[in-house]
Amino acid sequence: MAIASLIPVLLGLMLAPLMLGVINRTKAAFAGRNGQPLLQQYFDLWRLLHKGVVYSRTTTWVFRAGPVVGLAATLSALLLTPLGGVPSMLHFDGDFVLFALLLGVVRFMLIVAALDTGSAFEGMGASREAAFSALVEPALFLALASLAKYAGSLSLTGLYVPLDLAAWAQAGPGFALALITLLGVFVVENARIPVDDPNTHLELTMIHEVMVLDNSGPDFAFVQYTAALKHWIFGALIAGIAIPVRTGNVLLDTIAMVAGIGVLAVAVGVVESIMARLRMHRVPQLIVGAAALAVVALIVVGR
Repeated sequence: MAIASLIPVLLGLMLAPLMLGVINRTKAAFAGRNGQPLLQQYFDLWRLLHKGVVYSRTTTWVFRAGPVVGLAATLSALLLTPLGGVPSMLHFDGDFVLFALLLGVVRFMLIVAALDTGSAFEGMGASREAAFSALVEPALFLALASLAKYAGSLSLTGLYVPLDLAAWAQAGPGFALALITLLGVFVVENARIPVDDPNTHLELTMIHEVMVLDNSGPDFAFVQYTAALKHWIFGALIAGIAIPVRTGNVLLDTIAMVAGIGVLAVAVGVVESIMARLRMHRVPQLIVGAAALAVVALIVVGR
């Protein structure tokens, strides 16, 4: 079991950039293009790691610490993330609180690093990120609370291991609502359409990308890899609910979860190909609606 607990971490470290590659290739297919290679994200990270770093004279150690601390916090969150029926490397009662806290540290460091540049442009993105983050955290907690109510555990591993077909037969509606909530959290946390467009550079629509415009070289590689890991982490949480495969066989369970994350990546690419992003004032309504569904999920599961 100790060896099995390494699987979620190793797969996350290796396959997180590939998830972004699947999303980009799906979008390219919908646009009738060949698109970039599936491994393009790996090439980009390698190239950035070998470039120099440029720092503005207005920045301080806060800007330099932002990418490093953000990546360290994301890696720590990965250690707490199970992969369906495969337990996480670290798990204990109440670890989902630490999990949410670590993700909050990632956002905080990106925000303060953006503010440290003294740029009004990056400050605008930081302001939007802070506002949306304050709304999305309750939705995440409520979704996890509905799972905790059913499992009777306060650990992410304890929440996800019991989610088999029998559990779906017993509390399926509640799980479905929690799943929809986590999908909403996924697009907000990862700045995907319809909340944000990661490929845009338009001032009026940028949120995440505008905060990292001053990053370069290895620092920007850390930011990009952090973003990829966050995609994987939330993908694992979503696949763990959507695919109730708990055979007890580590290999089969792992394959099912990786396939589920792959399907999620394709689904994200399809959504971004057929849907425009929401107007900025509509985004809080989306987040609050997701939180409301989580409240209903908590009520349904608790009955």
